[in-house]
Amino acid sequence: MIGFTTPYLWYSSRATGAVSLCLLTLVMVLGPLVSTRVGGRRIGRFAINELHRSLSMVAMLFVAIHVTATVIDTYVPIGILSAFVPFTSPYRRLPVAIGTVAIDLMIAVWLTSYFKEKLRPDLWRAIHWLSYGSFVAALAHGYLTGTDAHTRWYLILTVGCGAASMAAIVWRITARPERAGGRTALSPLDAPAPGRRKS
Repeated sequence: MIGFTTPYLWYSSRATGAVSLCLLTLVMVLGPLVSTRVGGRRIGRFAINELHRSLSMVAMLFVAIHVTATVIDTYVPIGILSAFVPFTSPYRRLPVAIGTVAIDLMIAVWLTSYFKEKLRPDLWRAIHWLSYGSFVAALAHGYLTGTDAHTRWYLILTVGCGAASMAAIVWRITARPERAGGRTALSPLDAPAPGRRKS
């Protein structure tokens, strides 16, 4: 196998890892805001939901670039299998495995969100709770594996992202939102047309 490495891949992996963490934090914060109906009539719940969904897609894109750059760069022996199967990386086995678990959980949450209308609301909600575990795993992976993990700026970033996510979780628990008959938030694009009922 021909080795392929360049500083640009290394920089890309580092940069996209940090950006992914910031985007995932925003997604984590927006999730409770959707479920607690923050904004009321002034800010439509669907508007916040659409922002949540859009940022989720962007976050997944940056995670994909981060993984791709890491796998392609043969300076560290992390193959494509290690990106999806935990404990298969010869390089920093546990920290990389934690990142792999984060990715697997992200994919599970993303896929079930994409097929939300085909799932029972309680099943979708149960799977969606995995996003919290995914975020914690991503936070731990960045701290244990990242080249910049112990620099001042990355420590501030890690603590800030963790604190923001924790505040959102506390808000979600204490806000006690009024539930709409067990329904989950729908995009206006998914809503039935006026005068029609979904079967």
